Amino acid sequence: MNVAVIGAGTMGNGIAHVFAQHGFSVALIDTNPASLDKGLATIGKNLDRQVAKGGLTADDKAATLERLTSFTSLAEGVRTADLVVEAATENVDLKLSIFRELDQHAPTAAILASNTSSISITRIAAVTKRPAQVIGMHFMNPVPVMKLVEVIRGYATSDEVTQRVMDLSRQLGKTPTEVNDYPGFVANRILMPMINEAIYSLFEGVAGVEEIDTVMKLGMAHPMGPLQLADFIGLDVCLAILRVLHDGLGNPKYAPCPLLVNMVTAGRLGVKSGEGFYSWAHGTKELVLAERFRK
Repeated sequence: MNVAVIGAGTMGNGIAHVFAQHGFSVALIDTNPASLDKGLATIGKNLDRQVAKGGLTADDKAATLERLTSFTSLAEGVRTADLVVEAATENVDLKLSIFRELDQHAPTAAILASNTSSISITRIAAVTKRPAQVIGMHFMNPVPVMKLVEVIRGYATSDEVTQRVMDLSRQLGKTPTEVNDYPGFVANRILMPMINEAIYSLFEGVAGVEEIDTVMKLGMAHPMGPLQLADFIGLDVCLAILRVLHDGLGNPKYAPCPLLVNMVTAGRLGVKSGEGFYSWAHGTKELVLAERFRK
């Protein structure tokens, strides 16, 4: 089976990694050659980490890399694909544009999947002539480690396509969970209000960054606090998802905290920019508060 993955960023290279590791031929597509090089280098480093931990052999690593081919042309990259997984930036106009192009160039029998974390699959499917073959395949970050795949059925997604994607997810060693197409699906409909409430708690002076994260880690057994997690996800991504929830459901409880809006406007996006609630430019594994949040 041939798989094409669109976008060589954090999610895209992770998705390509797991498909190639499990025996699929994978075309990794990105219009930016530098992004492709970076994505392939990341896959190599992550495979090295698996080898060092005894999860893979050196031969497994080599075989995985041999199954990967990179393309800067979407039309060429998806030409023989049985499944396309789009993992571009969480921007609705960009995704709609990609799916229009996919519909023109991917084989007529190909399944078109999106890794979107919040955007309507039904809306994406509506710009294609194959809505029954369009589905959400929402992986969690980091993809090679996290077991969940949220499989989102659009209004027109067929039973056959849903079952094929569920089965494919299991072949990757993942646990697929089927959900329906409503804003934020399940994962982010629950997660983002929690993160937003943590930001409101900071904004309103209830507690500091460290205190909020400590309460959730030690009191709720979360592996990391919500503010640290927001930094990892990207504050811009958190804001985009909250806006999808707010617009799609019309409920004021999803309105993004003004502090989050200001931080994104100022370019403080978390790990990707080097600073969010924490500083990520200090070169150690210790959590260091961003300057503005230090007491």
